[in-house]
Amino acid sequence: MEYRIITPRTEQEFADYYALRYDVLRRPFQKPPGSERDEYDQVGEHRMLVDADGLLIGIGRLHFNSTTEAQVRFMVVQPQMQGEGHGVRLLHALELLARDHGAKRVIIRSRDTTLGFYLKCGYEIHQEANTVDNPMAEHLLVKHLDPVNHIVYRPQWCIQLEKTWHEKIPISEAMGIRVHQYTGREFELRAPLPRNINLHNTMFAGSIYTLATLTCWGLIDLQMREREIGGAIVLAEGNIQYQRPIKDAPRGLAHLRDLQGDMNGVHDGKNARLHAKSYLYDGDSSEAAAIFTGEFVILAPR
Repeated sequence: MEYRIITPRTEQEFADYYALRYDVLRRPFQKPPGSERDEYDQVGEHRMLVDADGLLIGIGRLHFNSTTEAQVRFMVVQPQMQGEGHGVRLLHALELLARDHGAKRVIIRSRDTTLGFYLKCGYEIHQEANTVDNPMAEHLLVKHLDPVNHIVYRPQWCIQLEKTWHEKIPISEAMGIRVHQYTGREFELRAPLPRNINLHNTMFAGSIYTLATLTCWGLIDLQMREREIGGAIVLAEGNIQYQRPIKDAPRGLAHLRDLQGDMNGVHDGKNARLHAKSYLYDGDSSEAAAIFTGEFVILAPR
């Protein structure tokens, strides 16, 4: 499924936007219609996440408190679609917008119910609320925008994974492979073309294979961390279909929905076999330049 981040512009888009905000954030608390809006709506930046059919998935707003501080508010994902990485997509779009407008940090106010999500996205508690006396009180969270934390979800895990690759698999550093983004449901790697070019001025086939393999590997590693599973990942078998040349900006993308197999047996000392798939793209093209399928084994700790 393809998703897009758009800016609401039409009367109907804004009606849907505010309706979702009210239905999730105000109606459950018996607040009157109109309470879902505030004075910053006129000057804020509004974003909507929609699917390929234009159906509304989630919304969020960004406004500036100063020239260097932006604030995210009214982050909402359709209740039946929560836990699928949509909140990370929205937050990523809002953080990119904040960076583009010169923000040095982003703040968010969060109740206990959403605190865990924002902590996983690299935010830190700046001012803790007294939720004992007031369960609805909001914590003040902050995230400083620097080159390290452009990764929205589990940034420290991604940085550690990249560092491990560069130390243990030197070709990954020579290729310039970098973790671009992780949402919990998708994992994306990127590499500069000039480091991986062939005599036809396109990406070298061996580099494509390596990028594709590590894209799957990275998703498996991060999912193991999510499940608190130890063990070593090895590639047992790999197959790649080269469909068109990569001439510009190589990127590898792997989806959790394509990851098949049960890794929970590793807890009991059993090896796990997983089937994974990754797609290689040329820049923003929606057509895959190569498709990799691999059989991976998680070797249980002995």
